[in-house]
Amino acid sequence: MATVSLTIDGMAVKVPQGTTILEAAKKIKIEIPALCYDKNLDIVSACRLCLVEIEGMPKLMTSCSTPVSEGMVVFTESEKVIEVRRTILQLLLDNHPNDCLTCQKAGQCLLQKYSFKYDVQFRDHNGARRGQEYASWTDTSSPYVFRDESKCILCGKCVRTCAEVETRNVLTFADRGFETTIAADGDQSMEESTCVSCNRCVVACPVGALMDGRTVGMPRVWETTSKTVKCKQCDFGCNMSVFYKNNKVVGVRAKDAAMGRPLCLKGRLRTELEYKSMPAAPFVKVETPEGRRFVETTWVEALELDNILDKIENK
Repeated sequence: MATVSLTIDGMAVKVPQGTTILEAAKKIKIEIPALCYDKNLDIVSACRLCLVEIEGMPKLMTSCSTPVSEGMVVFTESEKVIEVRRTILQLLLDNHPNDCLTCQKAGQCLLQKYSFKYDVQFRDHNGARRGQEYASWTDTSSPYVFRDESKCILCGKCVRTCAEVETRNVLTFADRGFETTIAADGDQSMEESTCVSCNRCVVACPVGALMDGRTVGMPRVWETTSKTVKCKQCDFGCNMSVFYKNNKVVGVRAKDAAMGRPLCLKGRLRTELEYKSMPAAPFVKVETPEGRRFVETTWVEALELDNILDKIENK
């Protein structure tokens, strides 16, 4: 495969032809901020935070979608770039709840990380903020996926990753302008919707808009250590993070769905049961006359082990 040589922030790098600037920068350990980018998803260039300056180009370019070219000279932290990034981050914070101290995502939130890096802070203003007049924008109906639309930055990563699995495709954009939200099956709660709680959306979310309900209330990330384990539920072998505090497992979370791994609730629950000494009771979604509802169940039913256990007991 043909290669391309370019310079990024004064550092020479050689990458395969067709590589984007953002991925080329990663190769030499230069992190270009991005909120909507995921190498496993379609590129949409929505957040604009990854803009860079290219020598000879009249305007800034999105590094996530711009392929490298021979001899290209890129600046990822020029004055012009930093000014635009700070403006974008300020607009996001102006429309975001000021609850970083109590948000479960603190320490892992990319908006928090980049705002700190570029010294962008919350400020008082008389304008509207997302969700401040809509209590329904907080959805805790699912024990597995907690949603807070007031924190959503509309990057679309949850929508795109949900659509990657053909049989799911639950999330979509709804409404327009300032009222735009991420909706489940049109306009249903996570409990009422056809969501299977695989948590692909939770893993993809760069902020605290989507959280794993099983780990809400878990010690903060800086209080814990973690290791990556393989789920044993099926041949996909999805990666899971097991979190420890004082040598005790305090939580299990799915990692990204790379390499075609679909992620699933059953695998996550199995891993939790394997590693946690006292896991909370599991839930399953059932059809009722009032619609879909989560009900507490046994681990045997949640992991669909009934037939297996019956065979063992009858041997």
